Amino acid sequence: MEAKTVHDRRSDDEKTAKSPVRVYVRGPVIVGAGPSGLAAAACLAERGVPSLILERSNCIASLWQLKTYDRLRLHLPKQFCELPLMPFPAQFPSYPSKQQFVDYLEAYSKRFDIRPLFNETVARAEYDSGVGLWRVRSAAAGEGEGEEGREYVSRWLVVATGENAEAMVPEIEGVEEFSGAVMHTSGYKSGEGYKGMRVLVVGCGNSGMEVCLDLCNHNARPSLVVRDTVHILPQEMLGRSTFGLSMWLLKWLPIHLVDRFLLVASRLLLGDTTRFGLRRPRLGPLQLKNLVGKTPVLDIGTLAKIQSGDIKISPSIRRLKRHAVEFDNGRIENFDAIIFATGYKSNVPSWLKEKNMFSEEDGLPRRPFPNGWKGEHGLYAVGFTKRGLLGASMDAKKIAEDIERSWKENSECDTTFASLLPPRS
Repeated sequence: MEAKTVHDRRSDDEKTAKSPVRVYVRGPVIVGAGPSGLAAAACLAERGVPSLILERSNCIASLWQLKTYDRLRLHLPKQFCELPLMPFPAQFPSYPSKQQFVDYLEAYSKRFDIRPLFNETVARAEYDSGVGLWRVRSAAAGEGEGEEGREYVSRWLVVATGENAEAMVPEIEGVEEFSGAVMHTSGYKSGEGYKGMRVLVVGCGNSGMEVCLDLCNHNARPSLVVRDTVHILPQEMLGRSTFGLSMWLLKWLPIHLVDRFLLVASRLLLGDTTRFGLRRPRLGPLQLKNLVGKTPVLDIGTLAKIQSGDIKISPSIRRLKRHAVEFDNGRIENFDAIIFATGYKSNVPSWLKEKNMFSEEDGLPRRPFPNGWKGEHGLYAVGFTKRGLLGASMDAKKIAEDIERSWKENSECDTTFASLLPPRS
């Protein structure tokens, strides 16, 4: 990390007003210290380009460390989840645990000497066309009333806050009336405290399915709300990971034939999922992933619990009552708790004052993969591909290569230039 506090040339009267401390950063400013931000910083460091990571939490990979359940493992084999320039340890299992993945990221940060600034929440970032620099305003935790945080100034801005920055919870009538516990999976750790309880899990993605399984294993009585069609595939088939097998087949066959193979194999291995209220989409799993980014569920035992009746399938919720849930089909059932496995969303529109690269509706790059990593005026995005860690690694490599070119041209830039920036209210 290379940064320099710029000499403040304002008068004493101006200094008494609330204004941020300005810091000129020689390399890129990266917002977010998740796997995507770490990958970008490592790839830059490998090319001799320093960077500064701003992280709102108090640790790296805060989503993994603070907002995931205990039994979580990588859903894909480790070779598809490693970050650039450093593989997982050979002794790690094929599907590393949550703690093993965090340990890997900690070792990754240490190897590339990545030292994020923690508790720095970016409140605003915008490009100053007058001087050709990005101004990134942060609000550090624990500031006094007379301070306005810091303003980091750089030629490059890398947005690495990702697709999972904020939890999404649907608005449901009567939620304030329901007397039981209501939470998002970001607050769920284990089914240990739910023994004997009737728990409704809303959302049938990988998280919803796995939370239901965890509840079953702790002798709870879960029901799963399935609001849409879903592809369920075995995690492994023919002795290989389903994902790895798919990637290998795509080298030789068109995507629609690979999808057909996956669906036939899944039918043979898992049976007809429609019998349990789990209807499949019309598009195949890989085509659907490419088109809208919807990930198929990789089954790790949940389907067997559904088949046995240990997990019940429920339709969409109409409204909540004090002790019960009324479903769209008119059925009313009592529940002790509700867990929303309804995913996350990007928060980029709330702080990035730019309308060309990122959509204001969903906070994702407007240009689809693989062209969404680069914007204008030194703006970049990493971790928004809807292709997991593999996609983030691809973006990180491209970003580092692109920034290196302009870095060589601007590495001798005098910080006096940044000191000429007028204060921004």
